[in-house]
Amino acid sequence: MIPSCKMLVPSTLEQDSNLICNAFHPSKRLLEGENVKLRKTANLMETHETKAELEGLIVSPAVIPDQAHDQGQAKKVNILSALVLSKSDGQHQIRDQEQDSLINYLGRELSISCALRCARSDFGNIALLNKSFQSLVQSGLLYKLRRELGIIEHWVYFSCNLLEWEAFDPLRRRWMHLPRMNSNECFMCSDKESLAVGTELLVFGKEITYHVIYRYSILTNKWTTGMTMNQPRCLFGSASLGKIAILAGGCDTNGRVLSSAELYNSETGTWITIPSMNKARKMSSGVFMDGKFYVIGGIGVDNKMLTCAEVYNLETRSWHVIPDMLTPRNGGAAQSGISATAEAPPLIAVVNNELYAADYVQREVSKYDKEKKVWLVLGGLPEQAFSMNGWGLAFRACGDQLIVIGGPRALGTGLIEVNAWVPNGDPPQWEVLARKTSPGSFVYNCAVMGC
Repeated sequence: MIPSCKMLVPSTLEQDSNLICNAFHPSKRLLEGENVKLRKTANLMETHETKAELEGLIVSPAVIPDQAHDQGQAKKVNILSALVLSKSDGQHQIRDQEQDSLINYLGRELSISCALRCARSDFGNIALLNKSFQSLVQSGLLYKLRRELGIIEHWVYFSCNLLEWEAFDPLRRRWMHLPRMNSNECFMCSDKESLAVGTELLVFGKEITYHVIYRYSILTNKWTTGMTMNQPRCLFGSASLGKIAILAGGCDTNGRVLSSAELYNSETGTWITIPSMNKARKMSSGVFMDGKFYVIGGIGVDNKMLTCAEVYNLETRSWHVIPDMLTPRNGGAAQSGISATAEAPPLIAVVNNELYAADYVQREVSKYDKEKKVWLVLGGLPEQAFSMNGWGLAFRACGDQLIVIGGPRALGTGLIEVNAWVPNGDPPQWEVLARKTSPGSFVYNCAVMGC
């Protein structure tokens, strides 16, 4: 059994991760003027503290109050500097730990308990320590345990260039490139949907006559194909919750609008057919809220826009229709003078079990009042958030904040901005987390992975 850890807020997690990873890497020395307790901790190897004393320091509960934070974190985290490093000819070196204990003096369970507190972006460095740590990271066990303990970091994955994907870490505001997808031109030009679930990023598209799913794993940093749904589809509504995802509606290979739905388990890699919706629909949007799956809006079999929603209860395995949950979006297709199929699916996101929507015409953000069943306008979208009938703009939930990714319309080299706002009851005050030049400012696909 792994010693328990309390859920960490991002700032605490980053501080813990920095302290632990400084210990993991022998080249990072304690600097002049650092906390005296850190220096004492680093000398514990020389004073031969017992394993019981070390365990007490490592697994002590997280200390949240600011006035006690430095001392508490130094005691329970920086002890790792004495466990990972040893002196040899006056130089610190990483011990060659190829056995199951991972870190000497701690044993496997405490080693894993410490690794759980590191930030996701540090797992790559941890895997370089030895083969045991590499196997631990690539097995997915760390992510599974983190999910069970409520330790979750959210990264944003998006594509502004066909077949190329990037990841953004809001915690450290760091950009990362994913390997290029190896597919043909037919897939490149087809309609694509994306979904992040567990430790996987799934991209759905079509190659000539059949549907295909490209799966990227953060455990291997590779794209693979070969996975198929029970009923291949495109233009569906979807959302994920931990290790599972639900896909509903869409179109089959012949263009028939579907009412069927499937549940995907990322840990087992299996697809399960669940009961069908009451109404067939395509180009809808999906979210999880209050532990239930909602599919909202879309276009029906008569090619008309739907304003109703349906909610799926995972416990009772049943669907319930919610009439007029979505007002005619973006001023309505008729008012905007375009067909229903020319508009993007509803731009919706859920933060802390509250539903938000973006109107690309009015450039407004609204919140759904679940009791009164009405939408309340909160304020505007970021200034640089442009779209083409809703396409090319990403509006997503990312932990406790709303994320908008997009940029101004420009010829040639584009500019991508990541804007964030933590809903607090006041009008939106968007913060630019990062911006960078890009092949374009049109976001083809976007998904948020929390693990």
